[in-house]
Amino acid sequence: MKKLSTYIFKHKFVYLIAIVSMVISVSLDMLSPQLTRLIVDDVILGGKSEKLMPLLIGILCIGFGRCLFQYTKEFLFDITGARIAGEIRRDIFTHVQSLSAEFFDRTGTGELMSRVKDDVDRLWDGLSYVGMLLLEVLIHTSIVLFCMYSLNWKLAVLPTFCMAVAAAIAIFMEQKLDRVYEEISEENASLNTVAEENLAGVRAVKAFAREKYEISKFLSHNQRYYDLNMTQSKLFVKYHPYLSMITKLLPLVILLIGGFLVRNGEMSLGDLSAFIEYSMNIVWPMEMLGWLTNSFSAAIASNRRLKKLYAEKPVILDPEHPVLLPEVNGKITFSHVSFHKADNHEILHDISFTVEPGKTVGIMGATGAGKSSLIYLLQRLYDATDGTIMLDDVNVRNLSLKQLRSSISLVMQDVFLFSDTILENVKLGQKNSLSLSAVRQAAESAQAGGFIERMEKQYDTVIGERGVGLSGGQKQRLTIARALAKKTPVLVLDDSTSALDMETEQSIHESLRQLPDTTKIIIGHRISAVCHADEILILENGRIAERGTHESLLARKGMYYQTYVAQYGEPKEVITA
Repeated sequence: MKKLSTYIFKHKFVYLIAIVSMVISVSLDMLSPQLTRLIVDDVILGGKSEKLMPLLIGILCIGFGRCLFQYTKEFLFDITGARIAGEIRRDIFTHVQSLSAEFFDRTGTGELMSRVKDDVDRLWDGLSYVGMLLLEVLIHTSIVLFCMYSLNWKLAVLPTFCMAVAAAIAIFMEQKLDRVYEEISEENASLNTVAEENLAGVRAVKAFAREKYEISKFLSHNQRYYDLNMTQSKLFVKYHPYLSMITKLLPLVILLIGGFLVRNGEMSLGDLSAFIEYSMNIVWPMEMLGWLTNSFSAAIASNRRLKKLYAEKPVILDPEHPVLLPEVNGKITFSHVSFHKADNHEILHDISFTVEPGKTVGIMGATGAGKSSLIYLLQRLYDATDGTIMLDDVNVRNLSLKQLRSSISLVMQDVFLFSDTILENVKLGQKNSLSLSAVRQAAESAQAGGFIERMEKQYDTVIGERGVGLSGGQKQRLTIARALAKKTPVLVLDDSTSALDMETEQSIHESLRQLPDTTKIIIGHRISAVCHADEILILENGRIAERGTHESLLARKGMYYQTYVAQYGEPKEVITA
């Protein structure tokens, strides 16, 4: 992660102008009591009435100048803080996109949303309004103490002591709040995760009449979040009154002691008037310390969590010197490939097969047999534990991730469509180069053209989040159209026709057979999805249990035969195309 100081240094000149404006504004503010002192000593007590008008004009000019520089300071701090927050959010999102699949396996969407949105917003506050006020408190206090000591060092000892006590209370409160903010952020992430899951799966919740249970689960997290925020408020309420008491008593005590010094001739009445104004000026920094400490603690805790997110490194990396294939033909080779995840649970064991360019391999097996894992390894979402996977006789680990993944069109088992138009969803693979006619052709091949044309806005129809409003079969056909439109050397269908009727499925597979230059990997549970493949692999417990053509596997009367019988009855009862 870039250090926070790196972002600040990038905008150092703007911050410098803002700080100079702040110093001028505060200095002008400190001049006003000096003019008050002259009015009291020279005009009221000294009778020099000719000085009154210039002094009043001076106060007016100070007010105007302070207004100008205050506006400049706040505008520059706000706009710079917004820019830095935008840069941090951009860098975080880019970093998250670079992380490997295993990171997303163990990290919830709600937690990531909390980091990208809430934590950056708190950091934004720390870099703009809150940071500006903290800096202003420091500058303001330094100048006002200097002015006080210039007037009467004995009387200035009292506000110095009060400031030291207020600072000690603020630091102690910040340490207490820091731990609470850490817990609040973690619970906020959990709350976001629960809400995101339930809103995304609202149909499943309603289908199983789980509303009461899910509401109860949400309320338990909500109560925990409430309790932590109440703890934060109690800490703030516990210590803030001490700061308020100091700020209320300070001017009164200064008036009493100052009056005694005036009576003894150690300072003039004008000096006392100016000193009281300075004491009122030093009050607001002490009053602000509690609130600023509260907000700054939140920013510090958020920065710590963002650094923790940045500490995550992608497991799958581009090779230092990648091999660049001039043209990808689509030959795929798995050689003695095994794969297990971090818990040492073996998913695939000693898998070997080759798919020549333009050929088709079908893969079947029970749920959890490892079918989808083959595709994840081919695309290098994960790396194989043992063995070698090659594309055109080059180890996929030696290819750039961009060339590897852009050479493969994948229709995933878990259909995902974006909240956008049908046209933009189909163009996902090549947004800048695909024409409408190419999109239409892909949709026709995927048997999606019919229902798209019946819609009022056709390809400009906006579909809901995750394809809400479309049937399961319609969503599958759109994702198949998206893959076909990409026109890559390798096409992978991962159980992508499970929601389609037999007639539509056969029409789609007929379209696939008309792609002689495309290597196809078809994963399915239906015999009809794989029966025309050049080779069929049957996986069981992560191993290849059977392999061969449709006819040879039927003749073997093993697992494939049993599946066929379960779906169609005895082979003699079905005529295969």
